[in-house]
Amino acid sequence: MSRNFTESVIGMLGPARNADRFPAEWGELETALGVGLPDDYKGILGRYAPVQLNVHLFLMHPSTGRWNLGRWMRETVQAFSRSDLTDVERLGFTGSPFGAPSGLIPLLHTDRGENLFGAVEAGTGEWRFHSCNGDEPLYYEHRMSFSEWLHRYLRGEDMFGPGSGVFYPGPIVFESLPMQDAELSTTWEGPERGM
Repeated sequence: MSRNFTESVIGMLGPARNADRFPAEWGELETALGVGLPDDYKGILGRYAPVQLNVHLFLMHPSTGRWNLGRWMRETVQAFSRSDLTDVERLGFTGSPFGAPSGLIPLLHTDRGENLFGAVEAGTGEWRFHSCNGDEPLYYEHRMSFSEWLHRYLRGEDMFGPGSGVFYPGPIVFESLPMQDAELSTTWEGPERGM
């Protein structure tokens, strides 16, 4: 029996602070991208985003003005399209390697310059995930669901390449992302994980 990593991630993060009040925004983003995003990705971000997890990992949402997922995706595609494409060429993209619907779509990032991209595999429609470390333009493929990737990241595994793991024992620490200049960030903890 396969493990339900979405439930495992939700168990680690605890009750949602944000019920996804704007599901239509996902449809608009997917229409603009020309591809449907993974259900577990939308489900997890819809429950918790916008937020920063364990000091480093940013989760954004398409319904917010600040920390807007769609705008960040476009800006990231533009920035990476101008970067060194030597390593990304080996991934086998026939068109532009960045951007939807057939290239690498930025999904999340850290404050350490790390990025997670997703791409729909031609022919199968399956999602593949590729991470890159900000220090070197190398891309690492992850053949797993988004929720499994996130579960492993939160457990401190090397999900952005060798030596990239950051393990924080205890509950996941959340930090809100201010929506307005005058708004202060707040922090809280998820449930005890026994780690």
